[in-house]
Amino acid sequence: MTQISGDTHLQSDALEDLTSAVNYRKWLCSLGFPHFGDDVLEIGSGLGHYASEWADMGARITASEADESRLRTLRKRFAHDARVTVRELTVPISETADYSSVVAYNVLEHIEDDVAALRSFSGLLRHGGAIVLVVPAFEFAMSRFDRAIGHHRRYRAAGLARALTEAGLTVEHCHYINGPGLLAWYVTCRLLGGRPKEGPMLTAYDKLYVPVERRIESRLRMPFGQSVFAVARRP
Repeated sequence: MTQISGDTHLQSDALEDLTSAVNYRKWLCSLGFPHFGDDVLEIGSGLGHYASEWADMGARITASEADESRLRTLRKRFAHDARVTVRELTVPISETADYSSVVAYNVLEHIEDDVAALRSFSGLLRHGGAIVLVVPAFEFAMSRFDRAIGHHRRYRAAGLARALTEAGLTVEHCHYINGPGLLAWYVTCRLLGGRPKEGPMLTAYDKLYVPVERRIESRLRMPFGQSVFAVARRP
């Protein structure tokens, strides 16, 4: 299994640019939180925005990073926050552990051998523990920005479910989220060659569009989306 790939400086810049997408982050966090249990490991915690949100929701969470700069940021951010433990964790992962869940948002697509990665994630779980994932959806939306930040692939829901099953996991949920967001990504990143950035368009998207789409998708399963959300358990 290869290491997580991509331009680490660009990855950090992109994470910083999305800091103000508060409603979108809360939406994604609300999807994962019910599956966590009492002792959660986040793989690829970035700048700690999700970990902070989950801690506010009541999770006991370990935030992890391989990138030295982001690891320093995490340690500084959570130095006085007893709810969040910070540790270094690099891929490939060879250790085993007893976490109730492993969460990896927008991480798996950075790893060339995703099935091997999922098997290693499973080894960090107690029996019955959950792997909770968000990954980018649909290969036709693959852009220069995707490749620059190290995406090996974008997923269809069926393909992600197949990888989870091949890794020996039992799939509970695997479906698309943020339906119209796929179009926004395709136009901005694929057709125009841009990238998600802080600014008025992102602010308007987060404040006006996300709350409406979140309510719609709480009642309906979308046949497409910008991302795939999945939960699978170690038998």
